[in-house]
Amino acid sequence: MVDSFHQKAIKIILKIPLGKVATYGQIAALSGNPRGARQVARVLHSSSRKEGLPWYRVVNRQGHISLDRGCGYELQRSLLENEGIVFNTDDAIDFDKFLWSP
Repeated sequence: MVDSFHQKAIKIILKIPLGKVATYGQIAALSGNPRGARQVARVLHSSSRKEGLPWYRVVNRQGHISLDRGCGYELQRSLLENEGIVFNTDDAIDFDKFLWSP
């Protein structure tokens, strides 16, 4: 049986290691749809709790947290900082250090 995009994305998200991040687009491409970044956001929204996904390790292509302040931003940043991820003065993550390369 062939996995759906949703199933592939879940498997990939579960592989993001502690102390690393991936982008929505990176996960989409690895799941077979390079233009499916928004689909990855839907997977995270619908399945993070149920599947135990490390949702907070997924950021946008600029290395920023996509959630708004007061709407999950602070929690995501705290979880990432607890794993040793550092933000620069622009609130971005240095991909040279912290981007996951599967």
